[in-house]
Order: sequence, then structure tokens, then C-alpha cells
Amino acid sequence: MTTSAVHVRGLAKAYRRTTAVQNLDLDVGYGEIFAILGPNGAGKSTTIEILEGNRQRDAGQVLVLGEDPGTAGRGWRDRIGIVLQEASDAGMLTVLETVQMFTSCYGSARAPEDVLDLVGLSPSSGSRVRTLSGGQRRRLDVALGIVGKPELLFLDEPTTGFDPEARRQFWDLIRLLAADGTTILLTTHYLEEAAALADRVAVIADGTVVAVDSPVKLIEHVNAAATVTWVEGDEVRVEHTDFPTDLIRQRSRDGAELAQLTVTRPTLEDAYLHLIGRA
Repeated sequence: MTTSAVHVRGLAKAYRRTTAVQNLDLDVGYGEIFAILGPNGAGKSTTIEILEGNRQRDAGQVLVLGEDPGTAGRGWRDRIGIVLQEASDAGMLTVLETVQMFTSCYGSARAPEDVLDLVGLSPSSGSRVRTLSGGQRRRLDVALGIVGKPELLFLDEPTTGFDPEARRQFWDLIRLLAADGTTILLTTHYLEEAAALADRVAVIADGTVVAVDSPVKLIEHVNAAATVTWVEGDEVRVEHTDFPTDLIRQRSRDGAELAQLTVTRPTLEDAYLHLIGRA
């Protein structure tokens, strides 16, 4: 047994002559919201598929909820939930019928009506799945992933197709699930999503992990100086400083009019681009 919900050491996977994952190490704690970031082709999907037990690895040690996903049985699968990036559905069924069908696959499950309420689909419970919008179908995917009350939930690009308001409502759902003890393993291309949700973030490039830390700590991988920008006369002035307040105070004392003043600091996106560029 391990104290980590996900424990990976030396993971490797290749497709003929193409190496997808090499010497990858990873640990995800119980109850943690953990995000995996990386460019297309970095090995994210292969890694997740191995952790889900849907793809065999070539080498390495992998334990998920204390078991090897490559050999784990039905009991282990009842403990995980999966929201795929793309999922097929029974378009002729209603939303409620679809969730009820999945509920019957688990020994212990949430009430279908409760699940639909959690993901904001209660008003559409009687609608045929084929009539749903892209965002509503994504909500249904999430409902099917959490109906079995998983201990560990895999989310692959979960908010694709969501408008900004729906995305933030979904973030509230993820926080609620994590507060209830569910471990969340998330892949996303939305850097602000990882920054808003994740306790820790792993950046993967060329099939291996190049950095793991909290979003705030990852930002320290780039120049942490603030960028102060203002317009003075007809000239745009830009200065980089660790002490922007002192700079602004000094310029004000000097009588300068700091029109259109902005102060910005590096973001998770800056750190991400720096890390994959360095890799």
C-alpha cells in the first residue's frame, strides 16, 4: 500500500519507434486536485490511459488506489470515475435514462436526480441526449463520471465547449467533490483552470515530468519581477521591478503623471511556456 492515490515510478511507453513516455515519476495525494499540463504529443493522454487501466505500459511501477491498474479487477474500477475528452452516447435515451442506466452498473451510486442537480442538468432531464448542446453533453459526461461516487476522478479536458459562466460553475463542482474527499486528476489546456483549481500541477514535456509544484511555486521558475507600464506624455514606459509600489511612489513624488498605469506579474501561463521551452 502507498500513502499516495497515484504512485508512478519510471513509467515508459513507446509506439514502435516513437517514445510517448519515458522515465516518468508522479505522485498524487489522496484528496488532492492535481492538474497535468503539457503540449500536444507530450505524453499526457498515454499517461492517463495507463493510470486508468486502459493501456498497457512497457516499463515502470504504477499504483492507483493501491493497485496496479494493468491487473486490477472490477472492484478497483468501481472506485474510479472517468470523464473522457470525447465520449459516445445513446442519443435516443433521455438525460435521466442515461444516468439511470449507468447507475445500475455500480453497487453503490448517487441518486440520478442528485447527480443531474450537481452538474446543472436537472432542467434537461427529460430531453433526448441527441438534442443537447455541446456544453450540455459535456455536463452529461461529467455526470456519468461521478455517478458511482468515485474515490479518484479522471477529468480529460472537462470544460471543453463550456462558456465562461458554465466553466466557473463547473469549477465549483470540482471543489465540492474535492471537499467531499474525492481525489481529482485533471488534464486541461486552460491554464487559468489549472491555476484556479489545482493544489499542484505537473508539467510534462517530451514524455517526462519537467516540474511539479503548486501554481504559485511554479511561477517562481520565471522572473518574478513585476512589470509596471504607464504612459508619460506620448511615450509608453515599461519597467521591471521587484518593488512596484516603491517605483510608483517614487515616480509620483517626482511629479510624473502615470497615465494608464498597469502592474502585472508572471502567470502560470508564463511559467508553463518557460518550462516546456526549456525542455
